[in-house]
Amino acid sequence: METAAALAGLFVSALLAASPIPLQSEVVFVALQLAHTADVWLLVLVAGVGNTVGSFITYALGRGASRWRNRRWFPASAAQMARAERWFARWGVWVLLLSWAPGGDLVTLVAGVLRTPPWLFGLLVATAKFSRYAALAWLTAQAMGYSG
Repeated sequence: METAAALAGLFVSALLAASPIPLQSEVVFVALQLAHTADVWLLVLVAGVGNTVGSFITYALGRGASRWRNRRWFPASAAQMARAERWFARWGVWVLLLSWAPGGDLVTLVAGVLRTPPWLFGLLVATAKFSRYAALAWLTAQAMGYSG
């Protein structure tokens, strides 16, 4: 039961970390890894899924916000949005591979506003999120001198 609660906490922290809420799930992840709470692959799986789901929530917020883009009070003009769409179409979709980094929440929000296809968004973001946690697990194991 204790392991399930710890994994649920990791999932929630990873989910919230991928939202506009300023939270760092890495601390929870490393603490659970160092405590040998569960196998590392399970920690990576739970954190990766939680963080990807959180990014989909932020993406959905962006898609919802896009319906107001033609309003006078919307912060970007039609010309600015057109320019952003061209930029994102050319370079931006690959920026989703950096969605794990600071500022990644903004990237996922813009992807929603610009209506990046959900399948492509999910593929790139999940690749980034799972890779980040796998790298974090490896770095933690190396720093602590074990393969756990």
